[in-house]
Amino acid sequence: MKSNETVLITGASGGIGKELAFLFAKDGFNLVLVARSYENLLKVKSEIESYSNSKIHLFSKDLSKENEITSLQKELIEEKIQIDYLVNNAGFGLFGEFVNTSLDEELNMIDLNIRTVTHLTKLFLKGMVERNKGGVMNIASTAAFQPGPLMAVYYATKSYVLSFSEALSNELKGTNVKITAVCPGATETNFGDRANMHESKLFQSGVGNVKDVARVAYKGFNDEKTIVIPGVTNKILATSVRFMPRKLVTNVVRSIQRRI
Repeated sequence: MKSNETVLITGASGGIGKELAFLFAKDGFNLVLVARSYENLLKVKSEIESYSNSKIHLFSKDLSKENEITSLQKELIEEKIQIDYLVNNAGFGLFGEFVNTSLDEELNMIDLNIRTVTHLTKLFLKGMVERNKGGVMNIASTAAFQPGPLMAVYYATKSYVLSFSEALSNELKGTNVKITAVCPGATETNFGDRANMHESKLFQSGVGNVKDVARVAYKGFNDEKTIVIPGVTNKILATSVRFMPRKLVTNVVRSIQRRI
């Protein structure tokens, strides 16, 4: 990757998206930062401007809504902003048994975690291929490697992101466009608050440092890896489930996720 190119990062107002914005800016990339909170985006912009001369464009959008994605595309065209790299980071989870959780929230989750990733990738990937340069980083999760009782829909959405990324990576062999799926475990972001699962065994047993996760993700993207799993333990767990009976896997996941 070279400086003076532009990367669009969703969910850039905090967490992994924010830390990735810092890393891209340090390497001289211009930024298009998208999130629902314009106020929080302004804070991120201010921090970046203290050490970087990157051009920073802010867009307050709820990307779970199709019309907001269309609006973003229109504004980018009007401002003549070319997207060279895309980071699909925006997403959220929801804790609880499926029969008791909110249908509206889960449909919104599917829209953001799956539909938005697909839509934005469709919008920008063709241009990257035509220029024979660029890349897409999709933030998946270690949840992508197995079913997830007590977070059934979330785990399923991240399985889609991983599968989608691997397939695109294969399709783009022979080009200079790369696709990377990043699969972090529980990480110190506001994800746990939004998902209402800070009291689960998973989060109580320790979470990854968000700066470390972002650094590993960024390096893996630069190294053109298809799958990046930050943390040795996460790598072992993601690999080991392939050799376990599926019924045992779901029982283990439920045990880890239940509240203490």
